[in-house]
Amino acid sequence: MSVVIEWANLHPLAAIGGGALIGLAAGVLALGAGKIMGCSGIAGAMLHDFVYGANAQAWRGWFMGGVLLGGAFWMLLGQPLPGARHALPEMWIVPAGLLTGFGTRLGSGCTSGHGVCGIPRLSARSLLAVALFMVSGMVTVFVTHHVGVSA
Repeated sequence: MSVVIEWANLHPLAAIGGGALIGLAAGVLALGAGKIMGCSGIAGAMLHDFVYGANAQAWRGWFMGGVLLGGAFWMLLGQPLPGARHALPEMWIVPAGLLTGFGTRLGSGCTSGHGVCGIPRLSARSLLAVALFMVSGMVTVFVTHHVGVSA
């Protein structure tokens, strides 16, 4: 699999603005409602409520709806969705997504959830998780760029 990042579409001000909005949303949710803005946890709880017929908490649906509507609104403005393109065959998309979901459950959250919501709360689990994510990323880059192993 080769990942091609379109550097021309990456702009520092967009990244700073996006990061500030994510931080603001996390702070509002934490301070205003006492909830942690971990998307994988919110989505997992929604799925659990749906599968087991549990009493769903409406705020989760509103939050995830806002996430999806934000992307839809961006596209309605005629803007391309940012992200990396990949050469991964389509048949691998679903297994990759399932493995990612398994990893987030195993790690008690996703990379951004631990980084954005766990570290500010000084969660030891999140500090360790982010450190492991960073080391894993560095090892992967080293191996794929300097050892000659290609993913």
